[in-house]
Amino acid sequence: MEIKRIGSQPSAKGSADWFTGTVRVDPLFNPPAPARVGMGLVTFEPGARTAWHTHPLGQTLIVTAGCGRVQREGGPIETIYPGDIVYFAPGEKHWHGSTPTTAMSHIAVHEALEGKVVEWMEHVTDAQYQPAA
Repeated sequence: MEIKRIGSQPSAKGSADWFTGTVRVDPLFNPPAPARVGMGLVTFEPGARTAWHTHPLGQTLIVTAGCGRVQREGGPIETIYPGDIVYFAPGEKHWHGSTPTTAMSHIAVHEALEGKVVEWMEHVTDAQYQPAA
């Protein structure tokens, strides 16, 4: 058994290589192999978002606070709220983040396949994030 005490794992700033805007990542659970499931609490300030990406074994988001946006490639932008659970299938290209005016936090759950959890791609453009009404 292992107990991770609050504050024992430092927060990290989301890398500009993978995020647009101000993002904080708080690790929650990243056990050693053979376990494959990891979790993090990700907080997006207003206007912040991920780049397009995929996960080899899929990803589940559990929205904990605020108001956010998600989109899979070829689909509409969807608004998400606290208590919503979003699942992206393995290999499904997608992005997620806050709305332009409201911060959003979610727990991200993913599994590693041969040590890999994500494939990062191009950034979401402003036009993709906030299409004309």
